[in-house]
Amino acid sequence: MGSPGSRMAAWDLTVTVEDLGPDAPPLQISVTSDLHIGGVILKLVEQTNLKKDWSDHALWWEQKQQWLLRTGWTLDKCGVHADARLVFTPQHKPLRLGLPNGATLKMRACFSSSAFRTVMGICRVLNLRHPEELSLLRPVEEKKKKKDKDSSEELYDLTDVPLTAGSVQALYNGMPAHFADSTKTEAVYKMLSVGLPSPAPEAIAKLYRPASVVDKTHIHTRWLDSSRSLMQQGIQENDKLWLRFKYYTFHDMDPKYDAVRLTQLYEQARWAILLEDIDCTEEEMMLFGALQYHIGKLSLSQDMVSSCQGMDDLESALKSLEVKMVGDSNSTDMLVRDTFLLHNHLIFDHFPLCRPKRLTLKGYKQYWCKFQDTSISYYKSKEDRYGEPIQQLNLKGCEVAPDVNVAGQKFCIKLLIPAPEGMNEIYLRCENEKQYSQWMAACKLASKGLTLLDISYQSEVKNIQTFLSMQRSNSAAPAAQTDDSINTHSLVSPRYQKKYKPKQLTPRILEAYQNVAQLSLTSAILKFLQIWQALPDFGISYFMVRFKGSRKDEVLGIANNRLIRIDLGIGDVVKTWRYNNMRQWNVNWDIRQVAIEFNGNINIAFSCVNADCKVVHEYIGGYIFMSTRFRQQSDTLNEELFYKLTGGHEAL
Repeated sequence: MGSPGSRMAAWDLTVTVEDLGPDAPPLQISVTSDLHIGGVILKLVEQTNLKKDWSDHALWWEQKQQWLLRTGWTLDKCGVHADARLVFTPQHKPLRLGLPNGATLKMRACFSSSAFRTVMGICRVLNLRHPEELSLLRPVEEKKKKKDKDSSEELYDLTDVPLTAGSVQALYNGMPAHFADSTKTEAVYKMLSVGLPSPAPEAIAKLYRPASVVDKTHIHTRWLDSSRSLMQQGIQENDKLWLRFKYYTFHDMDPKYDAVRLTQLYEQARWAILLEDIDCTEEEMMLFGALQYHIGKLSLSQDMVSSCQGMDDLESALKSLEVKMVGDSNSTDMLVRDTFLLHNHLIFDHFPLCRPKRLTLKGYKQYWCKFQDTSISYYKSKEDRYGEPIQQLNLKGCEVAPDVNVAGQKFCIKLLIPAPEGMNEIYLRCENEKQYSQWMAACKLASKGLTLLDISYQSEVKNIQTFLSMQRSNSAAPAAQTDDSINTHSLVSPRYQKKYKPKQLTPRILEAYQNVAQLSLTSAILKFLQIWQALPDFGISYFMVRFKGSRKDEVLGIANNRLIRIDLGIGDVVKTWRYNNMRQWNVNWDIRQVAIEFNGNINIAFSCVNADCKVVHEYIGGYIFMSTRFRQQSDTLNEELFYKLTGGHEAL
């Protein structure tokens, strides 16, 4: 045999073994370049003389910020040489997890897999279905007073729960078996699945509140990259991360299995309203306050786990809760088969319509309007309706927002309609609730490309009418009793805390409470979520960007079915682009620019000002991934497709 080549020469590899303690010197082990990673681990374990289960340990390469997880690869293939500093460390480490309800949970999470997989593992333990809708982000620092004594936060501890904790449906006494082990873990499950009491007004005031749309862009710079591991993103053992719903498309909600998911989603929505993260009218705020009060009362008196009543009235609420990316529905292709269907297919009405020109005082003008397919045509008078309309407005892809004050009998619909040069703003002023409900439902469906023949039209009308009736003052009901236990400043955002004294708020919230007092706990939570989802700004994540060719920063809003361009100068939507018109998008990673091509030869490109463009790329790809779930009937998640759509150049 010839003399071994230089490849076979032995050299010393330096490895820090965390289990030997922080002060222990690194171990030197003698290796050759053709030794595989598994062999390195074997030598290490022998040299430590510690008898323990090492199965969760792996090698972390400090300088390269990467895990060496392929145990069959040789040191040479991994590119590891004598100057490498390796650490032998557990792959699962404790993490402090800030939940949507504000509680902090300590649990073990995987630091070596992609963050997407890590979230799946966390959600399996917490009994949260559809983990693809959630993600992790770095927390926003709270305003701390110098003398704050409560810096040691209350921790719910789940570090002892095995990470292989069973499948979601294995319920024991109404809760997953791994929570039924001890009173401690049972208390954690109750915290996860039952709404927490309303926060003190001081607690609300202490938390970060975005003051403008620019502020709202900062929170979204903090999302972790789903395709890289926690370690690769600088997260250390015992660090704090927030777990939040990231994608606002909630697939297959089922109160029977989704106690934790529903409660945490409700908590996230509630805090978004309390911290003014999303705007709502004063009437809506009173209704949100009343629902919180009702949910709080019921949560104290019963556990959600055992509450299965009120399942019948959930059907309609659940249907409207699933925010679907519409565009693949075949109902848009239906033609009116004969004239008998026409009365379903058209709405005629005589009402004021206004096209605001900036800085003019001209008000509304009365027109005869016709709604057909996805368009509104308007005419000077009823007699002219058989001739050419003054204008036909195609609502496909438009933004629809309510402008309503029930007490003041104001029922307006604001439409932002895509036009080549930007967005046309149109207001429709309806005479009454009935007319408003029909036209609002028609506009909402048309914006998604659906006609009045669509199966969801009637239920949409009914939902809008229910919502309006909840805002109506209930004079027939017995006079709202004053309730001393109600701390109304805990139920509204700081803006209304400043505007009204508690004794002014209490009767208004109790009046709204009369309209929801009969709802079961689950129905009340679903109703809260449904109203939250009907808010004009629902589900929009904001990013500061600079469009190609533009010299100023603008805001890009990313929603579940469209992108929105917002001009900071006027604070208004100037353009929207829908995903179902998107042909392709790509990222030029060298100049970190996102380019998107839409049907009709429309191309846009922008770079991100305060976020990594990977975050924006992942958001768009993530929403497109979410839309594929409705076509896939199986429960298993197509992980590969998620990485393909969101992973960027590393994943591909």
